[in-house]
Amino acid sequence: MKALVYHGPGERAWEDVPEPQLQQPTDVIVQVDTTTICGTDLHIMKGDVPAVTDGRVLGHEGVGTITEVGDGVKTLVVGDRVIISCITSCGSCSYCRQQLPSHCLDDEGTAGIGWILGHLIDGTQAEYVRIPHADNSLHKLPEGVDDESALMLSDILPTGFEIGVRNGRVKPGDVVAVIGAGPVGLSVIATTGLYGASRIVAIDLDDNRLELARSLGATDTVNSGEAGWQDDVYAMTDGYGVDVAVEAVGIPATFDACTELIRPGGTVANVGVHGTSVELKLQDLWIKDVTITTGLVSATTTPMLLKLVAQHKLAPGRFVSHRYDLDAMMEAYDTFGRAAETQAFKMAISR
Repeated sequence: MKALVYHGPGERAWEDVPEPQLQQPTDVIVQVDTTTICGTDLHIMKGDVPAVTDGRVLGHEGVGTITEVGDGVKTLVVGDRVIISCITSCGSCSYCRQQLPSHCLDDEGTAGIGWILGHLIDGTQAEYVRIPHADNSLHKLPEGVDDESALMLSDILPTGFEIGVRNGRVKPGDVVAVIGAGPVGLSVIATTGLYGASRIVAIDLDDNRLELARSLGATDTVNSGEAGWQDDVYAMTDGYGVDVAVEAVGIPATFDACTELIRPGGTVANVGVHGTSVELKLQDLWIKDVTITTGLVSATTTPMLLKLVAQHKLAPGRFVSHRYDLDAMMEAYDTFGRAAETQAFKMAISR
């Protein structure tokens, strides 16, 4: 079969690899019908995730059809259409029982890490993929949910909701600033209203992204390339600062901006994947009663979000900006890697 294979920083190839085989009774094999590229994949390509080794098939998001089922699988059958979760859950370890499968202790991959697809085992940017602990790591799709909407439930929508909104402790009436209107920032914006935020401020350098952010629920937009942009945000809060500041980029400057915009008693929710060290200015923050949260998505909210998508209360399919055939994976990577130039948000890459 064909797959996108990592060969070290800056090196990738769409090449022939062996088809996956069942290894454990709880495995299934899924034919990948639609997959995508995540910002984390770009971090891998830069060498920011050293656990990813030469020869790894990348990708941790996808929608597909089950083609083989292990003897220990109880809830899935061949032919089921499923969402592949970015997090693999054994369902029985202490972390999975605490609703933290992002730290699953199963020894598939590395104990303590639930993100294994395209990281510690071969992933979804391929024609077929093996899914361990399938009963806990796949979600059957109801009729009426299209592949592109379902694809956003693999990772990006639960990530934005769980790490940005829920960890950010958004409350009714809060003013929430989201720095970074890329895919994960848009997911935060699209789901913040579920917790009753009164004002959602999207902040980005790209006016096209800001326009999309407004269509997905942002009440205000601010271009951070313009002079005095922080003063504009403060003016929206009578000078107090925002209740919740969500960092959705993964660079020091945007994290610093979140700590500067937050009001006393507020929360900074870090969602972005950081590849370089960030200075934590405790000499300024200690007196402000500020909470800083981090996290890797556990995808425990996927079933709830799937119901909202099925009821047309969320429309994550709108995140898709570019569509490619599976054999055009290399071109899709090039387009996504030049997002500022190509205006790429999320790719739908289908067989």
